[in-house]
Amino acid sequence: MESMIELCDIIANNPEKFSDKIAWICGRCPQSELLLGGSPRVSRSQLNAVLVVARLLSKCPHSTDNRPKSVMLEFIRAIPTSFHRSFWPQSYNNDSIASFFVDFLKYVSDSADSSPDFGFEIAGLVGEVVMAAVNNHDTSSNDSAISRAFLLALSQNFPPILPSDADNLINYLVEQLAISVPESPRELIPGSSETSSSQSSPLSAKHFQGIEISSPANDSSRGSLMANGGGAMFRQQVASFEEEPVESMEKLEIAFKLIAHILHKVSIDQKLLEHVRFIAKKQLQSMSAFLKIRKRDWTEQGPLLKSRVNAKLSVYQAAVRMQIRSLLSLEADAKTSKKLVLETLALLIDAAEACIISVWRKLRVCEEVFSTLLSGIVQIAVPRGGQPLRILLIRLKPLVLAACMQADTWGNSQGAMFESILKTCCEIIESGWAKDRAPMDTFIMGLATSIRERNDYEEQVDKEKQVVPAVQLNVIRLLADLNVAISKPEVVDMILPLFIESLEEGDAMTPSLLRLRLLDAVSRMASLGFEKSYRETVVLMTRSYLSKLSSVGSAESKTLAPEATTERVETLPAGFLLIASGLKSAKLRSDYRLRLLSLCSDVGLAAESKVEGRYFLNSSIFFLFNIFQTLYSAGSVSSGADFLGPLLPAVAEICSDFDPTLNVEPSLLKLFRNLWFYIALFGLAPPIQKTQTPVKPVSSTLNSVGSMGTIALQAVGGPYMWNELWSAAVQRIAQGTPPLVVSSVKWLEDELELNALHNPGSRQGSGNEKAAVIHRTALSAALGGRVDVGAMSTISGLATYLLAVAFLEIIRFSSNGGILNGSTSLTASRSAFSCVFEYLKTPNLMPAVLQCLTAIVHRAFETAVSWLEDRITETGSEAVLRESTLFAHACFLINSMSQREERIRDIAANLLVQLRDRFPQVLWNSSCLDSLLFSVQNDTPTVVNDPAWEAAVRSLYQKVVREWIVISLSYAPCTTQGLLQEKLCKANTWQQARHKTDVVSLLSEIRIGTGKSDCWAGTRTANIPAVIAAAAAASGANLKLSEAFILEVLSTGIVSATVKCNYAGEIAGMRRLYNSIGGFQSDSPQTGLGGGLQRLIAGAFSQPAETENNSFNEMLVSKFVRLLQQFVNIAEKGGEVDKSQFRETCSQATALLLSNLDSDRKANLEGFAKLLRLLCWCPAYISTPDAMETGVFIWSWLVSAAPQWGSLVLAELVDAWLWTIDTKRGLFASDVKYSGPAAKLRPHLAPGEPEALPDTNPVDQIIAHRLWLGFFIDRFEVVRHNSVEQLLLLGRMLQGTTKRLWNFSHHPAATGTFFTFMLLGLNFCSCQSQGNLQNFRAGLQLLEDRIYRASLGWFSYEPEWYDTNNINFAQSEAQSVSLFVHYLSSGRLDSLQSDSKGRATENGNSLVGANDHPVWGQMDNYIVGREKRKQLLLMLCQHEVDRLEVWAQPLSKEGTSSRPKISPDKWIEYARTAFSVDPRIAFSLASRFPTNTHLKAEITQLVQSHILDIRCIPEALPYFVTPKAVDENSVLLQQLPHWAACSITQALEFLTPVYKGHPRVMAYVLRVLESYPPERVTFFMPQLVQALRYDKGRLVEGYLLRAAQRSDLFSHILIWHLQGETCDLGKDASGKNSSFLELLPIVRQHIIDGFTPKALDVFRREFDFFDKVTSISGVLFPLPKEERRAGIRRELEKIQVQGDDLYLPTAPNKLVRGIQVDSGIPLQSAAKVPIMITFNVVDRDGDQNDIKPQACIFKVGDDCRQDVLALQVIALLRDIFTAVGLNLYLFPYGVLPTGPERGIIEVVPNTRSRSQMGETTDGGLYEIFQQDFGPVGSPGFEAARRNFIISSAGYAVASLLLQPKDRHNGNLLFDNVGRLVHIDFGFILETSPGGNMRFESAHFKLSHEMTQLLDPSGVMKSETWDNFVSLCVKGYLAARRHMNGIINTVLLMLDSGLPCFSRGDPIGNLRKRFHPEMSEREAANFMKNVCTDAYNKWTTAGYDLIQYLQQGIENYSFLEEIPPKQGLEV
Repeated sequence: MESMIELCDIIANNPEKFSDKIAWICGRCPQSELLLGGSPRVSRSQLNAVLVVARLLSKCPHSTDNRPKSVMLEFIRAIPTSFHRSFWPQSYNNDSIASFFVDFLKYVSDSADSSPDFGFEIAGLVGEVVMAAVNNHDTSSNDSAISRAFLLALSQNFPPILPSDADNLINYLVEQLAISVPESPRELIPGSSETSSSQSSPLSAKHFQGIEISSPANDSSRGSLMANGGGAMFRQQVASFEEEPVESMEKLEIAFKLIAHILHKVSIDQKLLEHVRFIAKKQLQSMSAFLKIRKRDWTEQGPLLKSRVNAKLSVYQAAVRMQIRSLLSLEADAKTSKKLVLETLALLIDAAEACIISVWRKLRVCEEVFSTLLSGIVQIAVPRGGQPLRILLIRLKPLVLAACMQADTWGNSQGAMFESILKTCCEIIESGWAKDRAPMDTFIMGLATSIRERNDYEEQVDKEKQVVPAVQLNVIRLLADLNVAISKPEVVDMILPLFIESLEEGDAMTPSLLRLRLLDAVSRMASLGFEKSYRETVVLMTRSYLSKLSSVGSAESKTLAPEATTERVETLPAGFLLIASGLKSAKLRSDYRLRLLSLCSDVGLAAESKVEGRYFLNSSIFFLFNIFQTLYSAGSVSSGADFLGPLLPAVAEICSDFDPTLNVEPSLLKLFRNLWFYIALFGLAPPIQKTQTPVKPVSSTLNSVGSMGTIALQAVGGPYMWNELWSAAVQRIAQGTPPLVVSSVKWLEDELELNALHNPGSRQGSGNEKAAVIHRTALSAALGGRVDVGAMSTISGLATYLLAVAFLEIIRFSSNGGILNGSTSLTASRSAFSCVFEYLKTPNLMPAVLQCLTAIVHRAFETAVSWLEDRITETGSEAVLRESTLFAHACFLINSMSQREERIRDIAANLLVQLRDRFPQVLWNSSCLDSLLFSVQNDTPTVVNDPAWEAAVRSLYQKVVREWIVISLSYAPCTTQGLLQEKLCKANTWQQARHKTDVVSLLSEIRIGTGKSDCWAGTRTANIPAVIAAAAAASGANLKLSEAFILEVLSTGIVSATVKCNYAGEIAGMRRLYNSIGGFQSDSPQTGLGGGLQRLIAGAFSQPAETENNSFNEMLVSKFVRLLQQFVNIAEKGGEVDKSQFRETCSQATALLLSNLDSDRKANLEGFAKLLRLLCWCPAYISTPDAMETGVFIWSWLVSAAPQWGSLVLAELVDAWLWTIDTKRGLFASDVKYSGPAAKLRPHLAPGEPEALPDTNPVDQIIAHRLWLGFFIDRFEVVRHNSVEQLLLLGRMLQGTTKRLWNFSHHPAATGTFFTFMLLGLNFCSCQSQGNLQNFRAGLQLLEDRIYRASLGWFSYEPEWYDTNNINFAQSEAQSVSLFVHYLSSGRLDSLQSDSKGRATENGNSLVGANDHPVWGQMDNYIVGREKRKQLLLMLCQHEVDRLEVWAQPLSKEGTSSRPKISPDKWIEYARTAFSVDPRIAFSLASRFPTNTHLKAEITQLVQSHILDIRCIPEALPYFVTPKAVDENSVLLQQLPHWAACSITQALEFLTPVYKGHPRVMAYVLRVLESYPPERVTFFMPQLVQALRYDKGRLVEGYLLRAAQRSDLFSHILIWHLQGETCDLGKDASGKNSSFLELLPIVRQHIIDGFTPKALDVFRREFDFFDKVTSISGVLFPLPKEERRAGIRRELEKIQVQGDDLYLPTAPNKLVRGIQVDSGIPLQSAAKVPIMITFNVVDRDGDQNDIKPQACIFKVGDDCRQDVLALQVIALLRDIFTAVGLNLYLFPYGVLPTGPERGIIEVVPNTRSRSQMGETTDGGLYEIFQQDFGPVGSPGFEAARRNFIISSAGYAVASLLLQPKDRHNGNLLFDNVGRLVHIDFGFILETSPGGNMRFESAHFKLSHEMTQLLDPSGVMKSETWDNFVSLCVKGYLAARRHMNGIINTVLLMLDSGLPCFSRGDPIGNLRKRFHPEMSEREAANFMKNVCTDAYNKWTTAGYDLIQYLQQGIENYSFLEEIPPKQGLEV
């Protein structure tokens, strides 16, 4: 239901927009067919829908949609059917039904009131429905409860009704409910009606005499009254009341209520109205009799009686309301109406009196009846005035007195009847005051004089004092309340003299309850602020307070009444406080402040001056001195605190608005000073030391003065001895006390007060000296020991003064943080430091005094800091107050640095630095920065020309400003730059600043960037790469974040400030133009240029109309919203968003928002909110680095210009961040296809199904997230100390992000961003030691565990590389992880509390279970496990840092930073810890350290012991599927059927002979292969064919046959490879090959036999076509060379392309469309005739009309299988390089063996060999490149050089691994863009030309002419050489990661008979060339050495010479390459 109501409220705001929702809701309501059926039953959902529709109509009654109204009318019409139980759902009880009717009728009534037309339609149905309900209610069926519930609801909310129906309904109610009218009024009351009438006559007041003296408890008088009326008749009346059923009374109540509602809605027939009045009158007449019945007269008792009385009184209340409603329609002037009004008034007053004296008066219903009666009296009499009002006042006085006679109204709660009386009196007097005042005066005076009257029982023979009558006390209270409510000086002047007379001369002179009540009353009247009454009252109360002091301590004080003490301690102080609270006039408050302070001074002085015989200038002081002398001698009071303390709350209140910074009169300052003297002396101040220590008495022989000094000492350290209210009052007084500064200290010798304390000539000089010693001790304690007591011996006379100053100034800060009174705005002027610093301005201070005052300043500062820290957990308005207080202090201290006094400047600067360090949030406060940059210069006085002072101030400010900005930049550079830009935007202020050049010079010296900052030392937030990237974006500078940059704060700040000002100016200009022409509204009365000109002339544009501003805002908001949504749509469709347009739109929208920042208009809030949300969400939607740069720029702009929007912006950003998690974007693109290399290398080198590559580059989205994260970290640093709200928002983001481990992308490019996020999380968790998040320690601890788990989870994947061709990005990745490592190593997370069992605790309670944890699961010891996990994470992160640093700086000469050697036990612990968290982490750990035997052995043991838990992890296979396990037939192999699929290369390893074709292993391998598409497995066809050698169980053969049936392409390639392996058995008759060779044709035939007819046709056409082409070579062999080309043409003309589905065997994705018959070329070969033929081909999946040439070489007599193997490895390397983003070029051209020593080789397009290039020029490559691509330095040449570098580096890595030889210039090709391609791999691995002499000793060819291109310097120190070597290193590192996959590919070919395996240990040496034992840095250095060794190697040049001499292969530079000596040898 709640959701439906929310939906309804949303629809009500715009019903036209949600028409479909309205239809849906209406459709859920019960339809008319159902309601009109025989016995309808509705469901709960239908009833809820009815309520929602009714609610909707009540909120939007004028909606044009008529469906809701129709639904409502149908349901109202069907309400009579709902009076049957079968109508309602079974779950609905009577209460539910009643609740439904109440809500429904309320909505219906509201709708009818809002829409008269709809109300008229409802009115036509109500009469019939109500009559049906009444009729059903009168039945005795079970369903009557439903109709009763309806009628009760109707009595609360009655809808409109037709007049005709109203008459019928009232008649029907009277008849159905049998409202009886007594035959004679005599039946109702004991007396006759005449008697009642006479008693009720307004002219007779005798009737009330009895009431006045009667008491509710006086049953005897009431009994006699009843007896006089006839006892039998009375008993008969009681019996008649008892016989009336309760149910009947309830019906009667409902009827009366309904009639009253009807009378309110419509006018009815007059006769019927008279009948209603008559019924009501009779009810009122019987009411008095009913209320006078005593409890004992009833037969029923207990709850039954109470229920009956409640029911009857409810009937009477309804009757009263009905009667009042019937009289309101009477004409005021008619005689009959006057008579009726007077009669009704009499009845109502009689009934009210009966309520007062009734025994049931305390019942709530009786009180409600009484209130209804009085309300009716007012409604009837007051509007008419005249005679009814005067008569009412005559009757009202006895009624008031009767109410006041009740003693129970004199209590804490005045009672409902008393409140009703008071309210009635106030209404009557206020309404009649202006009309007819005389009766009002008479009424008031009559009440006032009644307090002095005496009742008869007081005039007894014995004159003993009686208890004060309750009537007097209550009348006093009533009059006081009346004065306060009316607040008229005339009324006060009437009553106050009587009260004062009673207090001074009357019965209230002596202490009594009456006096206390009168004092309370006069103080309340004085608080109204009428000057005359105020002055009289204050004089009276002051005199009374002093007179009370005279009696305390005297001999007769022991016999004083307790009221005397109450008066002194409570009543008078409360009165003083009340007056202080009530006075509003500044004049009176000033006067009262002076009076109160004078009273305090007099009281304090008298208490302190108790030396007998002292001379007093003031006789009153001498009088008070005698008082206190008696007190102390009597020992009844220890100090003057008893007398001064009660006055303090009043003083605090009257000083609450006093501004202490204003100039204060000396007399007032003296009074304040005296007050604080006595506060200090009497110990009234709250303790000013946090640690309260017991104070040891200085001496046991001290006199009373010494004791008073001891009190002062105890007041410093506590505990507090007095009333806590006094303590709070002292704190408030401190806020309004001016500084107790004196122009000189000489006044102390003349002041009477201190002279009394420190006069050495007095008789008690020794006691005074002891007191002075104690005061100095107390002062030393108050100053925190900063000043030694001995150093204060010269200021004994000043000790009291300094102690008072210490108390005052410290309490200022402890009370409210140090904010003074005087203004609601918390600015620097309100800082209490303005008072503290005033003392230091006093000239010629003694050193000891200056030392004490300086110490007071520091103690005050410490107190302020303590106050701020204690409130660090506050939120909401309390947090705002705390922060405003902090900023006010900071601004004042900044301003104080320009003071003329050097000591003040130094102290201010010192305190400012401390404040900044303790509360860093001041760094980013706008007002503080304003003060720092501008306000200081403007506030500096220039009256005195003092160059030295100006220079000192300037120097101090330069130092502070530079430190301030540098520190703020080092923590939050985004926000800091935004603030600086905002300040620079203030052009006027900037130009007016006198010291602008100083600020400019400071800013111009500050630079930040990606390099190491010289501005600050150590690691700061701005060192985080993500933060500095965000800072560059926030600067607004157009920097390339992909490159290293240095950001100049000033220049970029000025540029961005100018841009922002321009955008703001554009908005302002458009607004002025829009307003000047009157807007664009079509309905405007004056539109167009004419109206605009008139407004311009009138100057209206300077003050635009509110509606035009709103219209302008609405127009622009809708425009920007539309534009931003268009950008989002473009991005979602995959389009590219224009960077400049997007930035401009966002900036303009931001300027529009900020232009309305100071506006209090409520219009367009929804539009502004939507625009703000889009500005926060659009960069997340677009998710590109450019969009995110714009986002960071505008977000920084928003939070800097509008800090109050910080929470709104952050909330939207957090929501958007969490949305990117749900939509899996960027850092959270957790799908496999976004995982980078792992996804691209599936399934060849990585396990898993191949994934389609993503449409968008995931790296761009990751970089966008990186920028975003930098902004979050920036904001965290800004808000971490002062905004719990924003911290919790960040906490929500962190918790939501780390909640699920699989949220994160595992793309290697996300490494830095991931660990930066984790660093933010750990920094956030460190806030648990701060006060502002101490309440969330459990959540922070859980978050920390999640961060640890997620961080470890990052290492559950194999380590990968990724290159973005961006050195800065790679370096930032390494730096990001390094900072995370630094944080882990710093140990800042070790602050968790632990219990004795090692479990994390919070507030003493264990956070986690004994052995279960929500993150870590089962564990024994949390703390021990936490430390192990931390150490593991630290080690892994350190290794990752090393890896990334090598990748970022592959040529760095620095080796791996020294790491402590890890012991074998530690490796074992790492393995166990990793496996316990996630077994995949353990496998990743092993892959990082592949040669660590301890690690491998432990993981092997863990795998075997947890085999069932890790079956989903393919990486675990090598740990239990081993040759040893196969030999032993291990039971662990039984798990293979359930194991996850591994990569193909991993599966190939299991096909090698060492695994002996184990059935379980083979079954697993085949399952893996079959899980992948055959086309993916085709790449490894040579290896699969070789596996047939070991296929004893013919399992591999079975897989091949099944795969061949699944894929024609697979079958064709398989057949070609089978044919390629076939040879004459006579050539190799060994048993090893014979069975294999015999199997090949059998398998081939099985494949062909399994073809479908269609597949067989394709097979025959494909193979016949290329067999014909290949056979051309045999035809050419006998022909002469010069005829061979023509022979090729003849043969090609014979060959036809049959079908359009033929493809090139070397490139199955290329379909053959024809042969270029002229393209046939015979190639040179010793004994063979290879030919090259060009085909016309199209891409299989591309445009079929896009025909391209593709040449192939057909060889006969050559074994191509070794080339296939080499090119397989090269293809794997190419895939690896592509996957990791390396810009390395390899071209693994296609080669396919099609038969024995036959094959097809794909020609590399657009290439020529180096030998061919030499045929056309005599120069080297350097000259050839210039000839082909342009001069050196030209774009073409440099592009070609780059292509040569990337291809040379790629083949360098491939050559290192494959060791190809015979690298003469005929085997090196160059394409048309300068790329190098190696061909002809006849000698690889261990073989080489010349009988394996291995003359080519370099790992790859790098001839002199090649180095000329790679290294222009010639000494390996050029940028291009470094680039080449870097690419080589990265390529080698990337290849090492997949060492096993590459080796397994080669391994299975070991028995193939290829020449490369004919000698040595090719597999072992291949593995050695990967150097798995080396670290990444060692491997990088190895590759560097390889490159250096290959550089211009002489053996390379020598081999070229040999080739030239033997083969004639051209190389024109070999003589330059060979050193002279070596060349002669050759």
